[in-house]
Amino acid sequence: MSQKSVCVYCGSRNGAEKAYSETARQFGRLLAQEGWRLVYGAGDVGLMGEVARAAQQAGGETFGVIPVHLVKREVGKTDLTHFVITETMHERKKVMIMNADAVVVLPGGPGSLDELFEALTWRQLGLHDKPIVIVNVNGYWDALKTLLHQVIDQGFADRSLGDFVIWAEGAETAMTALRDKLR
Repeated sequence: MSQKSVCVYCGSRNGAEKAYSETARQFGRLLAQEGWRLVYGAGDVGLMGEVARAAQQAGGETFGVIPVHLVKREVGKTDLTHFVITETMHERKKVMIMNADAVVVLPGGPGSLDELFEALTWRQLGLHDKPIVIVNVNGYWDALKTLLHQVIDQGFADRSLGDFVIWAEGAETAMTALRDKLR
């Protein structure tokens, strides 16, 4: 069986609650312990840095993808197993999802939402069938969950859209869902 890779979308900031960083570190460790590769945005700041450093410290493989214009801003983490620089954000997102078997979304901002919605749209269009797990740390993504239900209830998406997202409360429940879907 080949090594699994999990694409993690998350903030380039740490956010207001310690639980966000703690969850990112725990998830990075759990990925490495599972023997799975982390695919992420190659930043060494915020939750991106937390998840990557934790995966590395636990002996995990890391695959980072960053557009040239963010190398300084997000402090490109060049000590990864694989470090890829792209020309554009769109290329970054494409390389990340094409090199992963699943997508996990930790707390984040507009960039994380952009990445999530592209992955979700591509899934809806049948361009991939990778599981998408949203880690709802301390209810961070509750408003998003409500919004997705509204989009479906108001007829702007098929009910199947709701089936494409797996909701997890923390790193452990996210890993349990991934183990179920990736084995």
